[in-house]
Amino acid sequence: MPQGAVIAMAGFTGVSGAVALLTGLVGLHRIRRLGRAGVDVWALVKRTGPIAGEDDRRPVLQYTTEDGKVMEVGSPVPASRRQPLADGSHVLVRYDPEDPRELVLYGRERAIWEYAMAGVGAVFILLGAGLLLG
Repeated sequence: MPQGAVIAMAGFTGVSGAVALLTGLVGLHRIRRLGRAGVDVWALVKRTGPIAGEDDRRPVLQYTTEDGKVMEVGSPVPASRRQPLADGSHVLVRYDPEDPRELVLYGRERAIWEYAMAGVGAVFILLGAGLLLG
């Protein structure tokens, strides 16, 4: 394989890995930050459709912040068989008091996906380095 093609492939692999690694690390940081500084509140599950660019397959969560502001935010995770997020039910969420639109569902933080993304990113960076050195 020509040297230029190897360098291009190594660069693409390394950059893709860096993006994946950073995405996973940012997600983990967000989960930890909300775990430390977030505010727990019960949210009403509403299936009212999408809110300004939100995914319409995910229900809307309505909750009231500490300062009395009513928020409606698309769920950060989709409904599942195990946790259906049924219309009219209540779920515990933890929101960021500095940005109340940012939240996680209690017990569904999805940290495993963030660790997986960071791990895959690290592997791709190593593959890219291996292509350059090999």
